[in-house]
Amino acid sequence: MSVSKKEYKKVTVKSLVDMKKHGEKISMLTAYDFTMAKILDGAGIDVLLVGDSASNVMAGNETTLPITLDQMIYHASSVVKGIDRCLVVVDLPFGSYQSDPKEALRSAIRIMKESGGHSIKLEGGKEIKESIKRILNAGIPVMGHLGLTPQSIYKFGTYTVRAKKEEEAEKLMEDALLLERIGCFALVLEKVPAKLAQKIAEALTIPVIGIGAGNGVDGQVLVTHDMIGMTHEFQPRFLRRYLDLYKDMTGAFEDYIENVKSGDFPNEKEQY
Repeated sequence: MSVSKKEYKKVTVKSLVDMKKHGEKISMLTAYDFTMAKILDGAGIDVLLVGDSASNVMAGNETTLPITLDQMIYHASSVVKGIDRCLVVVDLPFGSYQSDPKEALRSAIRIMKESGGHSIKLEGGKEIKESIKRILNAGIPVMGHLGLTPQSIYKFGTYTVRAKKEEEAEKLMEDALLLERIGCFALVLEKVPAKLAQKIAEALTIPVIGIGAGNGVDGQVLVTHDMIGMTHEFQPRFLRRYLDLYKDMTGAFEDYIENVKSGDFPNEKEQY
């Protein structure tokens, strides 16, 4: 059954709660630069995540861990300049919030002041409760992130699906309820069983946005470079490629190189 869409001139954290209440799915993708953000916002995306995945996608690192707070602020400020409508969420990078709630607050304030982002996202549940509360008390909206948390990859040792066992599934539910209770406006669930993700989404009043968490949640997020096919090595089950830009761009670049080498570019119409 299709759900009628309300037109939101500006998407806010309240808009997302309204979308869940009215059964409208939330669309979310990543962005790291002005040009991509402008295209995505113009297409009508609800939420842009300035993800620490920039560490992989933009810098070529194996994990998300190396990216710094300064680098996240640079990417976020570029994205904010390109949007008019969507909500911008910015990841707090590894090392900027885990050890000390005061440090977490300082990091979140820097992102909000220096980038112009609208909210921040942190990975974890009970173990970072005090950091989240400190940030929320300052009036900064917080999106949670549970399930597979890439900043903890060396703890897990693998990017496999999380919470398949009952004990971990129970903790996931407890953490999700905790994040809602202390004031998070939304939650990302990454790589968890679809039935569990749906159960969590139904238990919460805040929106649950999934990546590899099935269709029973309130919205979906993907890495833009993956879904448009600019990357081609990454092939998880949850990824749908809407374009094959790796192939198309490679062909275009090869054509350009050949045209330059042959003297075909520029032609008479392409010069002054």
